[in-house]
Amino acid sequence: MKTEFQYNRLNKEEAAVLLVDHQSGLTNLVQDFSPDDFKNNVLALADAAKYFDLPTILTTSFEDGPNGPLVPELKELFPDAPYIARPGQINAWDNDDFVKAIKDTGKKQLIIAGIVTEVCVAFPALSAREEGFEVFIVTDASGTFNKTTRDAAWARMEAAGCQLMTWFGAACELHRDWRNDVEGLGALFSNHLPSYRCLITSYMAGQNASKQ
Repeated sequence: MKTEFQYNRLNKEEAAVLLVDHQSGLTNLVQDFSPDDFKNNVLALADAAKYFDLPTILTTSFEDGPNGPLVPELKELFPDAPYIARPGQINAWDNDDFVKAIKDTGKKQLIIAGIVTEVCVAFPALSAREEGFEVFIVTDASGTFNKTTRDAAWARMEAAGCQLMTWFGAACELHRDWRNDVEGLGALFSNHLPSYRCLITSYMAGQNASKQ
């Protein structure tokens, strides 16, 4: 029996990535992940965006103030991506250049991550939902003060129809089928998950042995 639920999968032909306020000052506020885990998760999402060739938009808020500049690794990964340094708007959606950059991609699915979750992620996510975009929140590449504020933000975004995912889940849903590129996806996972590196190493060793 069919239900009213419709499974709208991430589609690499329809998705864009928004990296919101991953700034050097704001990273100090992230307490719901360890610093190493959080940095790894953010870079994993960024690497996935590069791997799937997704349009990626970078934005910062008041970077001349205490929020600080964009973390350098993201600028290095996306040297040609739209980079919107907002002069003061807290909700990135209040910045016309940011919204224009999104709409110029022509994509209807937005994959969003940022700091802090209940503000820099939630505010543009809710604004995007209001304008009819499908919104996917990468929970482990978004950080905030503590579990209470994080859970409140998640609940608010879910109530608005945003989908909560991890970078690993998003990558798998975008890829769809291992046969599309075993080594490429395996390399992406291996670079950010030590346990997966062991899995892929053993797999590749078996493949090479079978060819001898």
